Amino acid sequence: MLYRERLESLRNREGLTQRKAGEMINLDSGTYSHYEKEDLVIPIKHLIVLCDYFNVSLDYIFSFCESRNYNNCFKGFDLKKSGERLRAFRKENRFTQEKLSELLNTTQSVLSDYEKGKRLIPTPFLYTICDNYKMSADYLLGRIDNPKKIN
Repeated sequence: MLYRERLESLRNREGLTQRKAGEMINLDSGTYSHYEKEDLVIPIKHLIVLCDYFNVSLDYIFSFCESRNYNNCFKGFDLKKSGERLRAFRKENRFTQEKLSELLNTTQSVLSDYEKGKRLIPTPFLYTICDNYKMSADYLLGRIDNPKKIN
């Protein structure tokens, strides 16, 4: 996913150890280390906490843009807005729930839960959609209101 270098750089810039960074998201240093090395995929809820702490966008962490943050970026995420935006994305691209769930290697019922705002879209699915369709991860999660196209 390519967030390794940016997470490590931000952590070092702040003078944090992996232990301290892990404590910020209630993890031990070993688990955080695996996230930073991308041996394990960091859950989006933890990635958002780190983005908020470092004051950077998800798009920056995912290397979708070079700008560290957006003006008027909301902290956290908006589950309802995220679901609405995922549904709008799917419809704009003329995907059925079945087709998009196949592309993301999940089930239609799970995708439906994302669209209803019952579940937060996982990091790999978010990354796949945003990378393949040049969409801002921050926009999709309701962190910014202006739809941004990424490079």
